Amino acid sequence: MNTEQKETSPNPEHQDKDLLSSCRRSDDFIVQDMELDGNGLELQLCYYKTLVDSRLLELVIHGLQDQLASRAGLELHDLLRCIPIEETKVEQQTDQVIPLLLQGNLIIREHARAEQVIIVPMVGKDGVRGDNDTENEFSVIGPKVGFVEALPVNLHLIRMQLRTPNLIIKQMTLGSLSRSTVAILYVEGIAHPENVSRMEERLRGIDFDVVFDTSQLDQLITDNSLTPFPLFTTTERRDRVVYALMQGQVAVISEGSPSIVTGPSTLFDFFVSPEDYYLPWALGSFFRLIRIFGVIFSLFASALYVALMTYHYEVVPKELLGKLIASRQNVPFPPFIEAIFLEITIEFLREAGARLPNRIGQTLGVVGGIILGQAAVEAALTSNVLIIIVSLSALASFVTPIYKMSNAIRFLRFPIILLAAIWGALGIAIGLCFLLVHLSRLRSLGSPYMAPFFPLRFKDLTDSLIRASYEVTDTRPSYLKPLSMRRYNPRTSRQTNRLDEE
Repeated sequence: MNTEQKETSPNPEHQDKDLLSSCRRSDDFIVQDMELDGNGLELQLCYYKTLVDSRLLELVIHGLQDQLASRAGLELHDLLRCIPIEETKVEQQTDQVIPLLLQGNLIIREHARAEQVIIVPMVGKDGVRGDNDTENEFSVIGPKVGFVEALPVNLHLIRMQLRTPNLIIKQMTLGSLSRSTVAILYVEGIAHPENVSRMEERLRGIDFDVVFDTSQLDQLITDNSLTPFPLFTTTERRDRVVYALMQGQVAVISEGSPSIVTGPSTLFDFFVSPEDYYLPWALGSFFRLIRIFGVIFSLFASALYVALMTYHYEVVPKELLGKLIASRQNVPFPPFIEAIFLEITIEFLREAGARLPNRIGQTLGVVGGIILGQAAVEAALTSNVLIIIVSLSALASFVTPIYKMSNAIRFLRFPIILLAAIWGALGIAIGLCFLLVHLSRLRSLGSPYMAPFFPLRFKDLTDSLIRASYEVTDTRPSYLKPLSMRRYNPRTSRQTNRLDEE
């Protein structure tokens, strides 16, 4: 007597009669047939493998095999005795079966058009909170659930947050030697098929030996490999990925990576923190503007000091000019050498603090910065005014929630300082023009990187420089070309508030 298990796809002719046909579009949805010679009962086991506990599933399968092999002429109710899991029950096969599947239940039925099914609860243990706090993206308010290096756990975390059959997961294998599993995630009915197909084509076109991290895929599928700016958002936060999926973006995650890449992205996505949406809109907008101002200050503060001290003394007020001259009177180097010396010193401290253990790195950053700064002033290697400016610039470069953008800001300060040393304020203006032209030419998965400002889309401005109230941010960004523009109905909440006031 043989028992055979196999994963099958339904006949396309009968798929429209199957209530679970909408779930089959995702690679993590499994339909497993159990066939037994000599027994008239043929079962289908339907489940999301990213939601169920694999050990409980194996226990149920073994129990069913033993029951089917020992008796003939069984009915669906007879199988309840061989499933050692509490709260197992028989239900009618209705549209409510899909929500039960998305909650981590196993569905057992005789065939696609069976009237009754067995519901077996087996939520994966990955749903229990473990050591998966975010390490690089912190927030005071809101969830702190992050991703880990295990791909099934990460898919489970996303599937538990987005319990909809429209969340599609497509898996592929990349790396000629590593054979790493890579998953593409998107929400069907929201994400534009062009973005999905473009992401799939770029991933399938990769010919690489070993894929270590999703950040490698980010560089391999990028639209422009020569730019220092990240063209895809890389995050380790679940709420940021879920928000991106609901906006119409496509996500990519690789096995062995604790971060997920989402796109198409814009420049302003890197200044958005999930915490902005957990605070009142006025506070969220204020903090976002602080981040944008911090990046501008970090880019141009040191360069402006070099330009003023080298070419434009007349612009500085007389009260401040005297103090600046007094602070530099014993410094033997020109402002350019002085600024470059301090900037490189700050980069040394950063890199040393990042590579050392946490406690030693923090001590080195604080103590080393104080000692080196004081010693540099006493040795007349630099002015105390420039130390303040460079320290604030270094601090402001970390206000961006995405670490990759802060690295780009750190790099761009050096060429702008060089231009300021050569041409003064004109050099800063030239650098700014080159920067704006470069940003306007960038594309992320074919979409404009400077949207919604270039090209200008007024409706999308409500969630770019500022985060407007939820009453006016009810639509998805038009530059993503989502199939469904409406996110929610703000009129319902307004009517409810009016009724409460009355």
